[in-house]
Amino acid sequence: MIGQFQTFGSSHWVAIAMVVAAAVVAALIGRASTSTRVVRGLAWAIAAGLVVNELVYLYMSLVTKPWVEFLQKALPLHICGAGVFLTAWVLVRRSQRGFEIAYFWGMAGTVQAILTPNLPHAFPSYWYFQYFVGHGGIVVGVLYAAIVMGLRPQRGAMLRAFIATNVLMGVVGLTDWALGANYMFLCQPPRGESPFFFLPWPWYILFLEFFGVLLGLLVYSPFWLARRLRTRRVVQERPLDAVN
Repeated sequence: MIGQFQTFGSSHWVAIAMVVAAAVVAALIGRASTSTRVVRGLAWAIAAGLVVNELVYLYMSLVTKPWVEFLQKALPLHICGAGVFLTAWVLVRRSQRGFEIAYFWGMAGTVQAILTPNLPHAFPSYWYFQYFVGHGGIVVGVLYAAIVMGLRPQRGAMLRAFIATNVLMGVVGLTDWALGANYMFLCQPPRGESPFFFLPWPWYILFLEFFGVLLGLLVYSPFWLARRLRTRRVVQERPLDAVN
């Protein structure tokens, strides 16, 4: 009999390790390859895995849940649900604007969902594998797009991602109201051991907005530092170029 999922239990640590390993292996293969066909093929494979995993999840939810519960809980209206399709689009179409949103959603949001899962069923249930394949695939996909495909958040990317997130929240909030649902946890906090929902509704939403900005700054910082170092190097080399 499958029991309850335990945060930071052995099966959780295995899932985290597998996500990290998949991201590293995908990046190493992509970086080592000199064939654009291999790079693009791997991007398409990650995208296909994400979409197929999500479609199977929708089918399994449809056949195992009442129709009303399916509408209230299974639609891809959480950040990670929408992030699956957005990440797949980025990998297939190499979309710059899509990447910027997917990167912040993935690295600031999906990583937290992997570390503090809202997952009632433990290993080896189908739902356990679906959850970590879907969420892990987003992280693998956005890192692959950045490390191998060379996509980078441009100036203003964080603001654009913040606006896109709040527009999505508005749409999802109306959907929650219409369906009596709780997508994006806009109506009540999730089950599980998340440390981010310690305030009552609606104050935890405001806290998550603020905390999301802090996480966004953190995941953007490597690109900001790289840009600063590159600019400084160019400035330092200019006198030598002038002399030559």
